[in-house]
Amino acid sequence: MATPSRKTSTASPQASKRALPRDPSSEVPSKRKNSAPQLPLLQSSRPFVEGSIVRITMENFLTYDICEVSPGPHLNMIIGANGTGKSSIVCAICLGLAGKPAFMGRADKVGFFVKRGCSKGMVEIELFRASGNLVITREIDVAKNQSFWFINKKSTTQKVVEEQVAALNIQVGNLCQFLPQDKVGEFAKLSKIELLEATEKSIGPPEMHRYHCELKNFREKEKQLETSCKEKTEYLQKMVQRNERYKQDVERFYERKRHLDLIEMLEAKRPWVEYENVRQEYEEVKLVRDRVKEEVRKLKEGQIPMTRRIEEMERERHNLEARIKEKATDIKEASQKCKQKQDVIERKDKHIEELQQALTVKQNEEHDRQRRISNIRKMIEDLQNELKTTENCENLQPQIDAITNDLRRIQDEKALCEGEIIDKRRERETLEKEKKSVDDHIVRFDNLMNQKEDKLRQRFRDTYDAVLWLRNNRDKFKQRVCEPIMLTINMKDNKNAKYIENHIPSNDLRAFVFESQEDMEVFLKEVRDNKKLRVNAVIAPKSSYADRAPSRSLNELKQYGFFSYLRELFDAPDPVMSYLCCQYHIHEVPVGTERTRERIERVIQETRLKQIYTAEEKYVVKTSFYSNKVISSNTSLKVAQFLTVTVDLEQRRHLEEQLKEINRKLQAVESGLIALRETSKHLEHKDNELRQKKKELLERKTKKRQLEQKISSKLGSLKLMEQDTCNLEEEERKASTKIREINVQKAKLVTELTNLIKICTSLHIQKVDLILQNTTVISEKNKLESDYMAASSQLRLTEVFQDLPNTLDEIDALLIEERSRASCFTGLNPTIVQEYTKREEEIEQLTEELKGKKVELDQYRENISQVKERWLNPLKELVEKINEKFSNFFSSMQCAGEVDLHAENEEDYDKYGIRIRVKFRSSTQLHELTPHHQSGGERSVSTMLYLMALQELNRCPFRVVDEINQGMDPINERRVFEMVVNTACKENTSQYFFITPKMIMKHTRL
Repeated sequence: MATPSRKTSTASPQASKRALPRDPSSEVPSKRKNSAPQLPLLQSSRPFVEGSIVRITMENFLTYDICEVSPGPHLNMIIGANGTGKSSIVCAICLGLAGKPAFMGRADKVGFFVKRGCSKGMVEIELFRASGNLVITREIDVAKNQSFWFINKKSTTQKVVEEQVAALNIQVGNLCQFLPQDKVGEFAKLSKIELLEATEKSIGPPEMHRYHCELKNFREKEKQLETSCKEKTEYLQKMVQRNERYKQDVERFYERKRHLDLIEMLEAKRPWVEYENVRQEYEEVKLVRDRVKEEVRKLKEGQIPMTRRIEEMERERHNLEARIKEKATDIKEASQKCKQKQDVIERKDKHIEELQQALTVKQNEEHDRQRRISNIRKMIEDLQNELKTTENCENLQPQIDAITNDLRRIQDEKALCEGEIIDKRRERETLEKEKKSVDDHIVRFDNLMNQKEDKLRQRFRDTYDAVLWLRNNRDKFKQRVCEPIMLTINMKDNKNAKYIENHIPSNDLRAFVFESQEDMEVFLKEVRDNKKLRVNAVIAPKSSYADRAPSRSLNELKQYGFFSYLRELFDAPDPVMSYLCCQYHIHEVPVGTERTRERIERVIQETRLKQIYTAEEKYVVKTSFYSNKVISSNTSLKVAQFLTVTVDLEQRRHLEEQLKEINRKLQAVESGLIALRETSKHLEHKDNELRQKKKELLERKTKKRQLEQKISSKLGSLKLMEQDTCNLEEEERKASTKIREINVQKAKLVTELTNLIKICTSLHIQKVDLILQNTTVISEKNKLESDYMAASSQLRLTEVFQDLPNTLDEIDALLIEERSRASCFTGLNPTIVQEYTKREEEIEQLTEELKGKKVELDQYRENISQVKERWLNPLKELVEKINEKFSNFFSSMQCAGEVDLHAENEEDYDKYGIRIRVKFRSSTQLHELTPHHQSGGERSVSTMLYLMALQELNRCPFRVVDEINQGMDPINERRVFEMVVNTACKENTSQYFFITPKMIMKHTRL
């Protein structure tokens, strides 16, 4: 038996160990340094297998300060109560061998595995190796959440550690080899495919899983190639079928084309044959043939001088075109000079026109001056006549002064009236501002009231409808009727609303309060009976309770933390307050604070109050009728829902009265403004009349002086006009002289322009001659080229015609035959031929691609066949061995179980899986192991027996199973435990760690 110790290492795996004491201290790992769960192991002198764990050392790791465990080579049972650190050893094995923190199912960061309060932790695993043990150390830094790795005390990387661990066939991520406590339930959730993969990695040969992966990859590529070949084959077939449909049309098109070509040649040779027949009448066939050959030779020889003549014509044409360009340049320069002369002549014409216009303007000005002089003389005569008839107006001044005084008086009255109007307007603006402020306050009150009414409507719709009816029918009641209590209560502080709502039931909060029984009956008859509304109604006491004093003064209760009675927390109409005091004694129920709750027992004993409110609780105190003992109960206060909105109704009524007074004042101000405006209008009218009279008098008074001033002004203007004379004859003589000088210059320019036009005309004639010569040369060149092409065509026709018939009868017969054949080919489209040719090219390309794909597919199929043989046969043998051991284990428990290799399709290598089927009762059939069909204990038994079946076949150096017996009944627990011991203690088995919270049974081999 091996044991953990504080710092020292055990010398051999057979070292003894004391069992942990079962006391409370063992449940607090943080207070001990050397406590660890009991680890009994089988006494054996057999050596460790390659990769077995020789030593586990932990520092500041989970529950341990310092702990060292030295397991044995075979079965190692780690036994201890919950919290003693059994699973901590499992975590140390996983993390020390480069396992992922998330695989443990506890935390996703490695820093969480360091003991609380420590900044660093360490795990060291020593693995057996024939060439020398391998010591792997992992130091964990909490702050950085990083790990530092060492192999045999030398720093290294995690990748190197993973490679070393994998070389020893250790797979801490494989549930078939390493099954931690938090992953036990996940084993049964493994699919058949996942279970096969885990089994291959755990007990199969190293190359088995690799072959399986290769098969899956090969099969995937094979499917892709099959799909590609299928698609290309289908597409190729469609292309071939389409071309087959058009093949006959294409052949007919080409056949028709051959016939048409032959017809064209025959039609071309027929004139030749006719010509030959005519000549045969005069000469023999041989002489004709020789002459034709001689002509052909001469034509070939005649082509050489013809070509030279064409080249000479081309050179001459180029020279002529160059001379034409020179003449065009000269013509352009001459034209520009002509245009310049024309521009100068136009400017001279414009100058003459300007001189003539200036003379015309001066003539018009003189005529206009004479006309104005005549008009002014007439006006002076008229003004002098009017001046003679004007009366003496010196006696008008007294009348003007009187009107002026009246105007001054009226203006003073107008100013006074305007001042009063401005004061009234200011007063009106002030009142309107006050009215708007009061309206805003009333709207805010109405909004708060609407909030309360909205809450009433949402919660108690019938009560809300009854309120609306009451507001429209208050004239039907003799005495005062109060709306529901929740609408009439107005909290002084919203924080205290919870006390009122917890004290007054909801039925009374939505009750109408009446002062008269008769009024209540009228209301209920109308609302309940007629309208079928569910409402509550109560009657206030005849004598008011609203002002009754409490039995105890509040000052006496302040020492206990009380600050008010319920009545003082809100305002309400007198009938409502009277009803609440009478019915719920709100004037007798005090409200306290947290201080009250702290000394509540003293408050209950000393005050003998029946109901008490603290900050968050309500206390009800009763005295037992039999034992006279005081019994109290408390409940938590509910959150206020209805009374949190505060509306000061008294202030609202005051605002309404204030609004009425403001409206009255506004009306009075408006009436005063209307009267003042009428007065101002009357004064304005009188002012206008006086001003008009004064204006007429002033005009009469100043008319004589104005006439004298006008006559004087007109005489001055007349004198100036007579002095400003103009000599028209002199101006006309000067203008004529300038015009003559310009005309002389203009004549000279016209002579120069005529000479330039003659030069330009001569150049145009020379250019036309050159163009005609060039046209003649081009015509001769084109004729020579045409003769050359005709001779060449005659040569080609002579060579082609030798293969055609030589008699007219034969040509005509062949023409008729070919035309008949060509006429048979109708409805042919050249586009079909183009598409056909294009598809032929695509078909050829696709055929080559498909050939390459099929070769590649055959190679993959050959590879699959080879790899499948190397993988499937060993796998079937392995599964048979597992099934044999698994079935034996179940048979020994009077149950049945089997393991088989399951595959829906033999070719789908990624769908292969291991299927576990079990039966725990004789009356049932074998069922597949799933997370849902079997119970938790049955799944645990099946998992454990499967792992035991792998034990003897296992090639991994060790296996870890953590508390898999959870959920098993005692009988199955003992059976499984005995099997584990027997299996793990056989020869050639690997190291086994079995974690359990209790010793299931004593075994002779332990």
